[in-house]
Amino acid sequence: MFKKILIPTDGSKLSAQAANKGVCFARTIGAEIVALHVTQPFAATVGFDGMAAAYAITDEDYDRTAAEQAKKYLQAVLDRAETAGVKAKPLAVSNFNVADGIVQAAQSEGCDLIFIGSHGRSGLSRLLLGSVTVKVLGLAKVATLVYRVKEND
Repeated sequence: MFKKILIPTDGSKLSAQAANKGVCFARTIGAEIVALHVTQPFAATVGFDGMAAAYAITDEDYDRTAAEQAKKYLQAVLDRAETAGVKAKPLAVSNFNVADGIVQAAQSEGCDLIFIGSHGRSGLSRLLLGSVTVKVLGLAKVATLVYRVKEND
């Protein structure tokens, strides 16, 4: 049914939990995976309010640190895939909007499924924090499987 699954990760414990389940799912159905980490450009992190001068970091430092983090986060998924015998490819992209980055990566990599975790927030916390998963659901042109992560796993 599904041949290539995109598994986004942000490096958090909950994201790792979803990625592990995604790798298990891929193994079960004989699919390969693309492990994805989306970084936001430096300008997105400091805003456009003139406060960039207050940060003691250059965009080159930021890019280098973001690349190192992406490699670390993706390697954890690749290691899990290798243990499970699942073919896996890492991908790090940069996008102002993380959900757009996920959807665009799925399209450019020819993925036929996005396997993404959800924290299951509701009410005010969801309104204030937003949800990348909800945004992906609204934007995706391929099937999207949402795995409800558990806070205490």
